Amino acid sequence: MKRLLIIFLFCSVGMAVFAQSANMSYYNNEYMRPGGTFNDRLLVLESVRDAGMTGIGEFYHEALKFLILKIPDIRTHEDREPTVNAARILCQELGAESYSAAAPELWQIAIFSDVVRDAANEGLLMQDALVALGQVDGRDFVTHIALRLDNFNTDVVSDVETRRRVQRGVVGCISALEAFQELEGYNPVFFASVGWYDPAIRTIARLALPNILEDPEPIISEIIRNPGNNPSIKFTAWEEMLFSSAPDASKARVAAIALAAGWSYSTNDPSFQRILREMRISAIETIRILGVEDDSVYANLERSYSNNFISSTPFYDEILATLNALSVIRTDEAVDILFRFLAELHLRRQLGPWGNKERQVFQWILPSIGATKTQSEEVRHLLTTIQRSQDYTGTEHVWARDALRELDS
Repeated sequence: MKRLLIIFLFCSVGMAVFAQSANMSYYNNEYMRPGGTFNDRLLVLESVRDAGMTGIGEFYHEALKFLILKIPDIRTHEDREPTVNAARILCQELGAESYSAAAPELWQIAIFSDVVRDAANEGLLMQDALVALGQVDGRDFVTHIALRLDNFNTDVVSDVETRRRVQRGVVGCISALEAFQELEGYNPVFFASVGWYDPAIRTIARLALPNILEDPEPIISEIIRNPGNNPSIKFTAWEEMLFSSAPDASKARVAAIALAAGWSYSTNDPSFQRILREMRISAIETIRILGVEDDSVYANLERSYSNNFISSTPFYDEILATLNALSVIRTDEAVDILFRFLAELHLRRQLGPWGNKERQVFQWILPSIGATKTQSEEVRHLLTTIQRSQDYTGTEHVWARDALRELDS
């Protein structure tokens, strides 16, 4: 009985395959019938699609080739509309079939339907072709798609109708580049996420970024370093690095670059100044947690302290973040910087000026030095001198004593 059942199943499958093969031969002949019109071919494709058959990527591929051959015959809107609808079906079905051999023809359709090349294009076909290219793994075209998205990013569109059409093409580019997961695709998708597009499009780009590269360090580093990128773009790039799945060492290296860019970019714009400060503090916090991977960090940490300390309007959050980072880093370089900060404060306590700012920073820096556990005789001598000096108050003596005790704990 079991044997009869197996034979019956094999026969059923064979009959189904034969029936589908026969059907495809019929559909193929109907589609390529010499006298067939654009509408006739669309009706054939709709019938095949609605039949729900699978494993027929070759049929769709040959149909797309034939459609491309017939494009020069388009004369009127009545010809164009069914051709576009037929091409959309073919793109969608080839993508569903993951039929990689069709990638060159899909790219041809993307070019044919480019919304910039021809104002009659609504953008839907271009989007379908590009999405399908990603689905069929047409990564041979990654350079072309990245360049097309770059151009979209650069050519700002204000007209509402044109903007709508262009953004469909943009979504297609993003989808394909996300599928390819190639280094080349990250930069244009990032700039789409901060570009002139509607918020929904920017969100699509932002969500695609982590799927393109797990570790975007080389791209993010260049975006932050580039003097042509404003602070808002730099900070957004830095945040993308933090949100990525990159290893800690990569994030620490980019943190050093973000901190440096936060000081090297010169601007009088209060909004940009605020963004740069936020980026520096975020980078300092990352360095505190992940450590130093680039020695340039030390000079820029010193700047974050000194430039604020000498300012008439210091940002105490940045000073405190710097002191906390140096206390955790605990290297000889970090201890030396903290020692120099304290030595300068000691001199101010003796010669002036000494006000609320100096006293506040003095209160922060002593426990920061204690936390380093340094055995530096130079540091211990300075703390002992402060503890015994008549220039300081009783409370300040206690702070110095506590720092010395922390070094020995």
